[in-house]
Amino acid sequence: MQRLKTRAEFQAVLAAGIAARTAHFALHRMPHPEPAIGVVIPKRWAKRAVTRNTIKRQVHSVSQSVPLPAAAYIVRLRTGFAGFRSATSDALKRAVRGELTQLFAQVAA
Repeated sequence: MQRLKTRAEFQAVLAAGIAARTAHFALHRMPHPEPAIGVVIPKRWAKRAVTRNTIKRQVHSVSQSVPLPAAAYIVRLRTGFAGFRSATSDALKRAVRGELTQLFAQVAA
């Protein structure tokens, strides 16, 4: 799966609207000939860079393991994950992974 890189690509997909959402994430989708994904993790919801990078890695990992229809996707963090002792704890990774699986399942169905 390719990654979205330019600002124009991100703006086009974000303008297409929300295809699915969970408690912490929103998934934007736009028709595209090849599957592509982008991730938006605002500092407002994940203050530390290590947390933002951990979430991005989980998004890319889960997106590779779930068969998705050909389209351009953006996963956007809508609210922060609170109550985790460490920015890269296994509990945080499991919580993010579980919610991302639910998010992608809504679109794949």
